[in-house]
Amino acid sequence: MRRTTRYRVEGANSLWHVYKTVPFMKVVKNFVVIQVARYTPFLGLKNWLYRTFLRMKVGDQTSFALMVMLDVMFPEKISVGRNTVIGYNTTILAHEYLIREYRLGDVEIGSEVMIGANSTIMPGIKIGDGAIVSAGTLVHKDVPEGAFVGGNPMRVIYTKEELAKRWANDEIYGTKSEADY
Repeated sequence: MRRTTRYRVEGANSLWHVYKTVPFMKVVKNFVVIQVARYTPFLGLKNWLYRTFLRMKVGDQTSFALMVMLDVMFPEKISVGRNTVIGYNTTILAHEYLIREYRLGDVEIGSEVMIGANSTIMPGIKIGDGAIVSAGTLVHKDVPEGAFVGGNPMRVIYTKEELAKRWANDEIYGTKSEADY
């Protein structure tokens, strides 16, 4: 179950109420910052822009690939741990506007997480440390620590324990200890 707070609206669908829920100038500022960051190849600059202007929590050595689209209205609800990779053209949402309501929810992405290209992360989601999200995945529920998930609908492909067993003799991934996650 996603952790979102629901807000009822009356009359027109909730998107018509958008500037009652978030100031217009905040959206303009966020849009400009996000667009600049989407196209810059400088990872340190992206992280600085996100921390400074969007009030996001971004861990050291985290990498946002080209074209990552962050929630333009509530980016401050997104936190990402250290040494995480967010793949090309991934979308991370902290809000959803529906017909009779809108919902807001924090997105927590752990440390040492790999999110494949073209994935979408919905509001109110927690992705545990060391998790791997396959490319093109719709993350509509929490991802357990160390799990490998993928698909639409998303499902667990390997648990942390199954993945450790598969990689036990791998020259790169087999060297990780439990303490690394």
